[in-house]
Amino acid sequence: MTKKILIVEDEFIVANNLQMILEEAGYTINGIAASAREAQEHIQQCKPDLVLLDIRLKGKLSGIDIARKLRAGHIPFIYLSAYANQDILEEAKTTEPYGFLVKPVREKDLLVALEIAWYLHQHSLESKLRREEQLQKSITDIGNEALDARQSLLKLAEVMRCYIPFDFIACGIRPLDAKKFTDTGYLRTGFDEYQFIGEKELETISGLNQSAFSGIIERSDSDNNAGIYNHGITENTTNNLLQRKLMDCLRMESYLVFPVAIGYGLSVHYFFYSRHANSYSKDHIALLNRLKICLEELANKTIYAETSSIEHLRQPLPAEKKQDKAAGNQAFKGIIGNHHLLLSALDLVAQVAPYNTSVLILGESGTGKEGVAQAIHMLSPRKNGPFIKVNCAAIPATLIESELFGHEKGAFTGAAEKRKGKFELADGGTIFLDEIGELPPGMQVKLLRVLQEREIEYVGGSKTVKVNVRVVAATNRNLEKEIAAQNFRLDLYYRLNVFPLTLPPLRERETDIEALALFFAHRFCEALNKPFNGIADPMMKKLYGYHWPGNIRELENIIEQSVVLNDGRSQLQLMRSFSTVTPEPAGKTAVNTFEEVKHIQQQTEREYITAFLKKTKGRIRGAGGAAELLNIKPSTLESKMTKLNIKRQDFIDSSENL
Repeated sequence: MTKKILIVEDEFIVANNLQMILEEAGYTINGIAASAREAQEHIQQCKPDLVLLDIRLKGKLSGIDIARKLRAGHIPFIYLSAYANQDILEEAKTTEPYGFLVKPVREKDLLVALEIAWYLHQHSLESKLRREEQLQKSITDIGNEALDARQSLLKLAEVMRCYIPFDFIACGIRPLDAKKFTDTGYLRTGFDEYQFIGEKELETISGLNQSAFSGIIERSDSDNNAGIYNHGITENTTNNLLQRKLMDCLRMESYLVFPVAIGYGLSVHYFFYSRHANSYSKDHIALLNRLKICLEELANKTIYAETSSIEHLRQPLPAEKKQDKAAGNQAFKGIIGNHHLLLSALDLVAQVAPYNTSVLILGESGTGKEGVAQAIHMLSPRKNGPFIKVNCAAIPATLIESELFGHEKGAFTGAAEKRKGKFELADGGTIFLDEIGELPPGMQVKLLRVLQEREIEYVGGSKTVKVNVRVVAATNRNLEKEIAAQNFRLDLYYRLNVFPLTLPPLRERETDIEALALFFAHRFCEALNKPFNGIADPMMKKLYGYHWPGNIRELENIIEQSVVLNDGRSQLQLMRSFSTVTPEPAGKTAVNTFEEVKHIQQQTEREYITAFLKKTKGRIRGAGGAAELLNIKPSTLESKMTKLNIKRQDFIDSSENL
């Protein structure tokens, strides 16, 4: 069936050119609208399959106003624009377009963009339906297992977390009965780790005795309808005492309640709590309404059937269940921490990983973007394929095209042989483009072509090579500001930004600092063959008080320095002074003097290299030699040894020479 296209463009020459290209390609032009009013009339009279939409239109309404109505009507659209400032881009993003073309539009770019937009539209609808069908099946399967209410809720938590965010999930029978409190819940403590919360646990957390807790239950009304509540609103609701107490004790900011009927005037209420305000929307309630029948069946089979045996719910879960969960965490084994901001990001990773969708990882330097990219690869169907890393900031502008796409023999001076590029090496797997914001403008155009057409061309070559690659990109730059400054292409941004994922800085997840510090300390002590005697309290206090402009990477470096300079008999001490515990400018580290930094760096490197030379008993070259273990060339290692004054007696025990 020929697709019908509506062109919304107030420049006659541009609109006419688009029409000629599309009609020649076999599309049917539904109409050309020069204003928002004309566009609305066309959409009402004959619903188009897809819309090409100029952002800036004459009149009071813009293309963004039209886009909101198209989105509500599930009509895909692609933006057209000659330029856009950051404010316009921010507003355009909220409408979730299927693409962005910069005028003047190249014919091939236009046709490829239309194919991609239509594919994404069809795929997103089909994918949404498939995922919801799978979710319904998972909930039904939980009901068919021989599980008690506590185990059932835990299973439900595991399947729901990618669809509805939560830091605490609970359920219970309503109306409330102070004599037989049935609510049970799970506080999320890790990616796949949960702490059970029942009546006794709530009494302990709240500091209330049973009598006082029962009094709160007696004075609490039930939420009779599905609803969303934020902390400020809840505080003004005097009859919601139980939920208010939960939110205060567990430091939650919002919650969603969804009741399902189980007969005899009773209902089971499902609660989702979040430490973020405004976490829930009408879309979440709409999803739960579509799941209502299977949730009712689950409630009837487990929770309602066990109201006479509450003590049974307090039994510990079988040990093998915990082992199964641990096996499922392998993709995240290198990501340390359980702060709710980190867990929210990991939920998104688990959600997007099974698909071929492009992912853009945002966050400051040192927040762990490469580890997340690796996890996306390991959780995807491509996990057995290659994972190729490219640091776009580390490659000279003159070599980056060859590095990414390969070159023919003789293509340039020094090209002594034909060489494959990173995209071809990543065929069948994932390519991770780190620091994508550093790409020169000319390379941005070429990368866009590759992403659209899924084929590369060698430098100095004339033939194209098809590649099957998933792209995960990352940047610490604000790409929207870069676009406004005309340093980054808007159409490339939209091609990469299909699924954005932001990692929190370390200062926003300070509860993870101790776990990270201990992880790095154990790792470096093992690498340097030193005993680990713990981290001294004064050092830990300073780690908590610091602002961490360099994030996890800076913490790792500080722990490594402390381990290297530790005598192996005492606890780790801070070997670097923080001049202040107040926020430092991004990218600057608080230290005493430049000379001190240089001295510490050299001493750290010297002891690090010496430790590997001791392991290999002085062998530098060959398999298992120090150069191989350090992943550097033997000549480079020898040069470093000379520079750092590392001598044979530093790494060879004198007794070995006897």
